[in-house]
Amino acid sequence: MLQEQKIGGERRVRSSNLIGKLVDARTEMLSQYGELIGKRPFKGDAKVPALIQRFCQSLVDYTAQAHFQLYRHFAENRERRAAVVAISEEIYPRILEITRLTLDFNDKYDCEDHCEVLTALDKDLSMLGEQLADRIELEDRLISALIGSR
Repeated sequence: MLQEQKIGGERRVRSSNLIGKLVDARTEMLSQYGELIGKRPFKGDAKVPALIQRFCQSLVDYTAQAHFQLYRHFAENRERRAAVVAISEEIYPRILEITRLTLDFNDKYDCEDHCEVLTALDKDLSMLGEQLADRIELEDRLISALIGSR
Protein backbone atom coordinates (compact mmCIF):
# COMPACT_ATOMS: atom_id res chain seq x y z
CA MET A 1 0.00 0.00 0.00
CA LEU A 2 2.75 2.43 0.92
CA GLN A 3 4.62 1.61 -2.31
CA GLU A 4 1.45 2.32 -4.37
CA GLN A 5 1.04 5.70 -2.66
CA LYS A 6 4.68 6.53 -3.38
CA ILE A 7 4.30 5.59 -7.07
CA GLY A 8 1.05 7.57 -7.31
CA GLY A 9 2.73 10.58 -5.73
CA GLU A 10 5.64 10.36 -8.15
CA ARG A 11 3.20 10.23 -11.08
CA ARG A 12 1.36 13.31 -9.80
CA VAL A 13 4.63 15.21 -9.50
CA ARG A 14 5.63 14.14 -13.02
CA SER A 15 2.21 15.20 -14.37
CA SER A 16 2.47 18.55 -12.58
CA ASN A 17 5.93 19.13 -14.03
CA LEU A 18 4.75 18.29 -17.55
CA ILE A 19 1.77 20.62 -17.19
CA GLY A 20 3.92 23.43 -15.79
CA LYS A 21 6.42 23.22 -18.64
CA LEU A 22 3.64 23.13 -21.23
CA VAL A 23 1.88 26.16 -19.73
CA ASP A 24 5.17 28.09 -19.51
CA ALA A 25 5.97 27.39 -23.18
CA ARG A 26 2.40 28.28 -24.16
CA THR A 27 2.51 31.55 -22.23
CA GLU A 28 5.79 32.56 -23.89
CA MET A 29 4.42 31.73 -27.34
CA LEU A 30 1.21 33.69 -26.73
CA SER A 31 3.24 36.66 -25.52
CA GLN A 32 5.30 36.60 -28.71
CA TYR A 33 2.12 36.20 -30.78
CA GLY A 34 0.57 39.25 -29.12
CA GLU A 35 3.69 41.32 -29.66
CA LEU A 36 3.80 40.37 -33.34
CA ILE A 37 0.09 41.04 -33.88
CA GLY A 38 0.63 44.46 -32.31
CA LYS A 39 2.91 45.38 -35.21
CA ARG A 40 0.15 45.19 -37.82
CA PRO A 41 0.12 46.12 -40.72
CA PHE A 42 3.73 44.77 -40.84
CA LYS A 43 4.86 47.14 -43.60
CA GLY A 44 7.83 49.39 -43.12
CA ASP A 45 8.70 48.19 -39.62
CA ALA A 46 12.29 46.99 -39.51
CA LYS A 47 11.61 45.13 -36.23
CA VAL A 48 9.05 42.75 -37.76
CA PRO A 49 11.53 40.18 -39.14
CA ALA A 50 13.17 39.78 -35.71
CA LEU A 51 9.74 39.51 -34.06
CA ILE A 52 8.68 36.86 -36.56
CA GLN A 53 11.88 34.94 -35.85
CA ARG A 54 11.32 35.06 -32.07
CA PHE A 55 7.68 34.09 -32.47
CA CYS A 56 8.55 31.15 -34.73
CA GLN A 57 11.10 29.95 -32.18
CA SER A 58 8.61 30.16 -29.32
CA LEU A 59 5.95 28.48 -31.49
CA VAL A 60 8.28 25.56 -32.20
CA ASP A 61 9.35 25.39 -28.54
CA TYR A 62 5.73 25.24 -27.42
CA THR A 63 4.82 22.65 -30.03
CA ALA A 64 7.84 20.53 -29.13
CA GLN A 65 7.17 20.84 -25.40
CA ALA A 66 3.66 19.52 -25.84
CA HIS A 67 4.56 16.90 -28.36
CA PHE A 68 7.75 15.45 -26.98
CA GLN A 69 6.91 15.70 -23.31
CA LEU A 70 3.20 15.51 -22.66
CA TYR A 71 2.04 13.43 -25.60
CA ARG A 72 5.05 11.13 -25.42
CA HIS A 73 3.94 10.43 -21.85
CA PHE A 74 0.77 8.92 -23.35
CA ALA A 75 2.44 7.27 -26.33
CA GLU A 76 4.73 5.37 -23.97
CA ASN A 77 1.73 4.16 -21.95
CA ARG A 78 2.89 5.90 -18.78
CA GLU A 79 -0.61 7.12 -17.96
CA ARG A 80 -2.73 4.65 -15.98
CA ARG A 81 -5.90 6.68 -15.43
CA ALA A 82 -8.50 5.51 -17.95
CA ALA A 83 -10.38 8.83 -18.10
CA VAL A 84 -7.18 10.72 -18.89
CA VAL A 85 -6.14 8.20 -21.54
CA ALA A 86 -9.59 8.42 -23.15
CA ILE A 87 -9.39 12.21 -23.45
CA SER A 88 -5.85 12.07 -24.81
CA GLU A 89 -6.91 9.55 -27.46
CA GLU A 90 -9.92 11.69 -28.39
CA ILE A 91 -7.98 14.93 -28.84
CA TYR A 92 -4.69 13.62 -30.20
CA PRO A 93 -5.69 13.46 -33.90
CA ARG A 94 -6.72 17.13 -33.84
CA ILE A 95 -3.56 18.05 -31.91
CA LEU A 96 -1.50 16.36 -34.64
CA GLU A 97 -3.36 18.30 -37.33
CA ILE A 98 -2.75 21.61 -35.57
CA THR A 99 0.90 20.66 -35.02
CA ARG A 100 1.29 20.18 -38.77
CA LEU A 101 -0.28 23.59 -39.41
CA THR A 102 1.99 25.32 -36.90
CA LEU A 103 5.06 23.70 -38.42
CA ASP A 104 3.89 24.80 -41.88
CA PHE A 105 3.61 28.37 -40.57
CA ASN A 106 7.11 28.09 -39.12
CA ASP A 107 8.51 26.76 -42.39
CA LYS A 108 6.98 29.67 -44.26
CA TYR A 109 8.01 32.47 -41.89
CA ASP A 110 11.14 31.28 -40.07
CA CYS A 111 13.24 33.46 -42.33
CA GLU A 112 15.68 35.17 -39.95
CA ASP A 113 16.65 38.50 -41.50
CA HIS A 114 15.33 37.94 -45.02
CA CYS A 115 11.57 38.26 -44.52
CA GLU A 116 10.68 40.40 -47.48
CA VAL A 117 7.39 38.83 -48.53
CA LEU A 118 4.93 39.44 -45.71
CA THR A 119 1.80 40.07 -47.76
CA ALA A 120 0.01 37.02 -46.34
CA LEU A 121 1.34 37.33 -42.77
CA ASP A 122 -1.75 39.05 -41.38
CA LYS A 123 -4.08 36.40 -42.82
CA ASP A 124 -1.74 33.55 -41.85
CA LEU A 125 -1.43 34.84 -38.27
CA SER A 126 -5.21 35.08 -37.97
CA MET A 127 -5.67 31.51 -39.18
CA LEU A 128 -2.86 30.31 -36.94
CA GLY A 129 -4.43 32.11 -33.97
CA GLU A 130 -7.70 30.24 -34.52
CA GLN A 131 -5.84 26.92 -34.66
CA LEU A 132 -3.87 27.74 -31.54
CA ALA A 133 -7.07 28.65 -29.69
CA ASP A 134 -8.49 25.23 -30.61
CA ARG A 135 -5.30 23.52 -29.49
CA ILE A 136 -5.25 25.35 -26.18
CA GLU A 137 -8.86 24.39 -25.54
CA LEU A 138 -8.02 20.74 -26.21
CA GLU A 139 -4.92 20.86 -24.04
CA ASP A 140 -6.90 22.47 -21.24
CA ARG A 141 -9.34 19.56 -21.36
CA LEU A 142 -6.41 17.19 -20.97
CA ILE A 143 -4.86 19.26 -18.20
CA SER A 144 -8.19 19.33 -16.35
CA ALA A 145 -8.39 15.55 -16.62
CA LEU A 146 -4.83 15.16 -15.39
CA ILE A 147 -5.45 17.42 -12.43
CA GLY A 148 -8.99 16.25 -11.70
CA SER A 149 -8.40 12.51 -11.64
CA ARG A 150 -5.71 12.44 -9.02
